[in-house]
Amino acid sequence: MLSIRDISFSMEGRPLFEGASAQIPTGKIVGVVGRNGTGKTTLFRTIRSELPLDGGDIETPKRARIGGAAQEAPATEVSLLETVLTADEERAALVAEAEIAADPHRIAEIQTRLVDIDAHSAEARAAAILNGLGFDAEAQQRACAEFSGGWRMRVALAAVLFSRPDLLLLDEPTNYLDLEGTMWLESFLARYPATALVISHDRDLLNRAVGGILHLHNRKLTYYAGGYDAFDKTRREKLANQAAAAKKQDAARAHLQSFVDRFRAKATKAKQAQARLKMLAKMEPIAAEVEGSVAPFQFEKPQELAPPIVALEDASAGYGGTPVLSNLSLRIDQDDRIALLGANGEGKSTFAKLISNRLAPMTGSLRASSKLKIGYFAQHQLDELTLGETPIDHIRRHRRDMPPAKLRALLGAGGIGADTAESPVETLSGGQKARLLMRLATLDAPQMIILDEPTNHLDIESREALIRGLSDYEGAVILISHDPHLVEAVADRLWLVRSGKVEPFDGDMADYRTLLLSERGGASKSEKSAGRTKKIQRRSSADARKALAPLREEVKAAEQRIQKIEEMRDKIDVLLADPTLYQKGPDEISKLQKKRAEIMDGLDRAESIWMDAESRLEAAQTEL
Repeated sequence: MLSIRDISFSMEGRPLFEGASAQIPTGKIVGVVGRNGTGKTTLFRTIRSELPLDGGDIETPKRARIGGAAQEAPATEVSLLETVLTADEERAALVAEAEIAADPHRIAEIQTRLVDIDAHSAEARAAAILNGLGFDAEAQQRACAEFSGGWRMRVALAAVLFSRPDLLLLDEPTNYLDLEGTMWLESFLARYPATALVISHDRDLLNRAVGGILHLHNRKLTYYAGGYDAFDKTRREKLANQAAAAKKQDAARAHLQSFVDRFRAKATKAKQAQARLKMLAKMEPIAAEVEGSVAPFQFEKPQELAPPIVALEDASAGYGGTPVLSNLSLRIDQDDRIALLGANGEGKSTFAKLISNRLAPMTGSLRASSKLKIGYFAQHQLDELTLGETPIDHIRRHRRDMPPAKLRALLGAGGIGADTAESPVETLSGGQKARLLMRLATLDAPQMIILDEPTNHLDIESREALIRGLSDYEGAVILISHDPHLVEAVADRLWLVRSGKVEPFDGDMADYRTLLLSERGGASKSEKSAGRTKKIQRRSSADARKALAPLREEVKAAEQRIQKIEEMRDKIDVLLADPTLYQKGPDEISKLQKKRAEIMDGLDRAESIWMDAESRLEAAQTEL
């Protein structure tokens, strides 16, 4: 059992833990959650004894091996498979000793121990883990130095998973995985034979792979049994109960204080008043814990365009004359919500660049509406922000004549507060930078938003805020993400990018998970039968948006009607304000006044129609 007892720790004068305690049962897979900046990574460092505690202690089982993924595997000439195999230090040492041992007794001991630790299946296990993380048999024989840093991070993860430490510590392991690698990791962790703590903002992983949640909040640790959804429900009920108890106590205190105030001066009531004062003094205040709110994502309503907004006919795309994708014949409408599936390197980002006009088709054609505006968000753009400049400076380049107050309002709509707006970008958190990039990408009310891994730096609450924002957005969404929950919540169409093709996937995320795990290993019967509800929900989401379209059109038409009538009224007002009018006689004045009265009657009717349409739209949205 991992025992955390009354620990306290401060970093640069800021307390991260104060009297925090938790007990983690042996053999449990536990998700570690909490807002960004609360100290989750620091907790891991204290468990590994890399940081000395200010107080309290952390006790791990005796002789327990603690393991966590390195930043990335070293860029050596050693093959991926050998790199992973050497991560099991005991096996590597025994194998090396077996080659030189001469004493028959020692040889027997070595072979017995190799059998005990299942060393003879090691190569197959290592290969299976590498395959699950996206390395085929050919790649596993290549040298680590041939792969980029991102891929070597996967090798480092494969190495620690293969070594099977008694206490596995994983800090945001899905951040450098694709959707396919994330799904495989969920399945692997669910079957992990020892204790594991996993810091993650991936809601699906926290529901599928873990049996407990360790919540870090207000410098305290609280352990909850079950996955993330169970934790979320329990915590919400706890907060609601605290708020209700605090409200009830406030009412009781007010009642007692009222009695004291009324009768303290009366001799006949003095004793009762004193008694109530004592009751007030003994009444321990109930602090209603307030969950900090998360800033919303708001996207401007785009102008509606005739479908399709993008059409591809037998198009191909690639680099340097070599096609990555070919024979693309697809269309995108403004109400489409499409998630691109496929392993890293298959061409998802290439397709995103193609439809956003960042890459010209090599053959075939791409037709897009002449008025189409596209917002493009990609994680690599975090490095393209200008150091030394503030979010205000960045947005001012797009709105040069706009006063600072309105610039701050635009940033505020993207969840960037007044204090953050004036801070240099290098001091912002990853989540704040992501919000700034999202705001810049959608500033001009685009009809289509392309999101390439938008959640890497967002915590769970911010991811939910993004889902709500995209649900309200009235344009097309093209999504590339390793977060299955985000894909399931946002997309109602799935396109598979594989073997140089982009084709609609005939199934839902549960079907894709089953397909993927059957190819990479790890599929279970439950995986094969799960997801029908999700499929229905996704189709219902598409149907819901189509059902709301006529009501939105009605509201839009009513708004346009009001605008035209107001323009007519304003023209009459200009004429009535002209001094020369009153030299033309009462008939002309009367005619204009009568016309204005008719216009105002028409405006009243138009506003009534608009209010009715708006009410019906809101009611329909609530029902859906």
